[in-house]
Amino acid sequence: MNLTLKIWRQQDANSKGAMHTYEVSDISEHMSFLEMLDVLNEGLVAKGESPVAFDHDCREGICGMCSLYINGEPHGPDRAITTCQLHMRKFKDGETIHIEPWRAKAFPVIKDLTVDRSSFDRIIQAGGYVSVNTSGNTQDANAIPIPKADADNAFDAATCIGCGACVAACKNASAMLFVSAKVSQLALLPQGQVERKDRVMNMVDQMDKEGFGNCTNTGACSIECPKEISLDNIARMNREFLIASVLPE
Repeated sequence: MNLTLKIWRQQDANSKGAMHTYEVSDISEHMSFLEMLDVLNEGLVAKGESPVAFDHDCREGICGMCSLYINGEPHGPDRAITTCQLHMRKFKDGETIHIEPWRAKAFPVIKDLTVDRSSFDRIIQAGGYVSVNTSGNTQDANAIPIPKADADNAFDAATCIGCGACVAACKNASAMLFVSAKVSQLALLPQGQVERKDRVMNMVDQMDKEGFGNCTNTGACSIECPKEISLDNIARMNREFLIASVLPE
């Protein structure tokens, strides 16, 4: 395939960015989207030009690094996939593809298509963990009985890879789906009960401090999520927050 790529180029967070046009040829439909970008960058380097900066790591749909806004959709024109799982057969020969970084105040651009998502890390640091007694009196987690429904729901929430597609899809750049998945994962398990109220209060507070917008219940976040995180988690987090606010320790 021969394609026209319109890509956002920005030197750093303080520079003014713009869309640049590139042509790529002989692209196999079996290539992943990131492999296609590799071909583009190889050509740019060969011509002595600066390659396009973009995030990637595992290329197996696990790490959540490959955050690209493709033709107006986070991770491109497919469902339940990351960008590295998007293949070029989803596009047509001669097509023009628009590629941009996540657009959110809390995700400032580092360079080109790479954004700083350390705001997610700070939200996790605020409460997305379980304090463990390592004094020798630890209990085997497998010895703690957990209802299957709770275990299944906790596992579903835990599949969130923190890619930020939910933020990119939301018109308000809300991080509610991400935060609710992390809150739900631990709120549903016995190990998460001790810090349950502090956790939701601290994580929601940090989310607001980072500058994410409010949820408007449009559901775009869940639709674009590569792991299909359910909106039920947002409802659960709201309940957790309300209980922690009304009945503090």
